[in-house]
Amino acid sequence: MGTVTIGVSIAVPEPHGSLLQERRAGFGDAAAHGIPTHVTLLPPTEVEAAALPAVEAHLSGVAAAGRPFRMRLSGTGTFRPLSPVVYVRVAEGADACTRLQQQVRDASGPVARELQFPYHPHVTVAHGIEDAAMDRAFTELADYEALWSCTGFALYEQGPDGVWRRLRDYAFGGGPVVPTQASAPLEQGTLPAH
Repeated sequence: MGTVTIGVSIAVPEPHGSLLQERRAGFGDAAAHGIPTHVTLLPPTEVEAAALPAVEAHLSGVAAAGRPFRMRLSGTGTFRPLSPVVYVRVAEGADACTRLQQQVRDASGPVARELQFPYHPHVTVAHGIEDAAMDRAFTELADYEALWSCTGFALYEQGPDGVWRRLRDYAFGGGPVVPTQASAPLEQGTLPAH
């Protein structure tokens, strides 16, 4: 059956996902349209295709034990010079993301693996492009804000064309999170005027 490359992520919902994907493309990141806007829980990982049912069962168990939580993106950060990445910061929900990714990669599960770098939840908006474009991404999205209730995560597979496609969604076992009135205006996300 061969191997497949999978990843597990929290999808950034609309309209935020498309907006950030378009901005990423606008900065000159050629990979932008092949990578849905997301917060990674399991980075690209090669597994035997025959192991997918075990992976799906494991992810179902992780999701069933999970509860919805608030996610807030705010401002930008970078991993430069260590890695050529500019990202939008996860200002709220980072601890929940950290716990989730640990459960997904649990040593007893089918996708146990070590990470190349310490886990740091984020939304990539520029990767491996010219420094001037990276600087522009960092500056132009510095005031970006978005808020939503994270109610689950998804399993993705990278196709031979390099495009990531969603295979399955996993909803958390708890009820929905209701944002406070004070945060309601952030539901649409905002960009600075330029």
